[in-house]
Amino acid sequence: MGGDLAGRRILVPESRDLDLFAGMMEQHGAETIRCPMVKILDLDDPAPAVDWLNRLLDGRFDDIVLLTGEGLRRLMTVARAMEREAEVIAAFGRTRIFVRGPKPVKALREIGLAPYASAPAPTTDGVILSLADEDLTGRRVGVQLYPGNPNDILLDAVRARGGEPDAVTPYRYASDSETGAVEAAIREMAAGRIDFVAFTASPQVRRLHEVAESCGLSDAFGAAFRNTRIAAVGPVVAEAVEAAGGVVAVSPQSTFHMKPLVNAIRDLLAKG
Repeated sequence: MGGDLAGRRILVPESRDLDLFAGMMEQHGAETIRCPMVKILDLDDPAPAVDWLNRLLDGRFDDIVLLTGEGLRRLMTVARAMEREAEVIAAFGRTRIFVRGPKPVKALREIGLAPYASAPAPTTDGVILSLADEDLTGRRVGVQLYPGNPNDILLDAVRARGGEPDAVTPYRYASDSETGAVEAAIREMAAGRIDFVAFTASPQVRRLHEVAESCGLSDAFGAAFRNTRIAAVGPVVAEAVEAAGGVVAVSPQSTFHMKPLVNAIRDLLAKG
């Protein structure tokens, strides 16, 4: 197949949209190596999410902060299991909803809602900035978090503005999925046989690092990051790459989706 990515081998550590993302690059001639890094699962015990949704239904939230689209979708899965989906959507609609980035915006659209405000950058700092001019005195703020990050900085920022945060983490990661494939990917990168690795979520970076350490591949991991150009879908992912000792070669300038990431890789390769 021809295309401006012809002859390029690109590691795709996507999870939920693995085939979609890989297909975007294959359309331009790339050979993709699919490597699902982190599997997203429902909670073993949905009780915390049920309790949070019941507080929402009782009108106890004035504002909502959504950090991920997956978080809203998993909350709606719980709402359907409660047989209260329409009521939950209506309850969300009665609040002001602040979002971190485009993924929760998309998830809101799926249930017919729109955000009150979007963060100027899809980061915790961006969310805090979007709250900077808001007087939250006496307001109760439901905050959707994601696994592995209690985000005390965000919760403290809500409190600093007079608000009362109420956090929920509505899904979990199965980090042990596809360990063999992850180990093989590290070795391929270290050997210089991968042209690009395209990260779309920070847990993918952390998972790569964790597998390297657990399999005695710390040196190979360092070589992998030196020998492979790294693409990051946005600033949160870029921060995770840098924290792991890598350097981001390319990232979309403003729109942090998979298609702009593919185009950013194409533009970089076109420059030689």
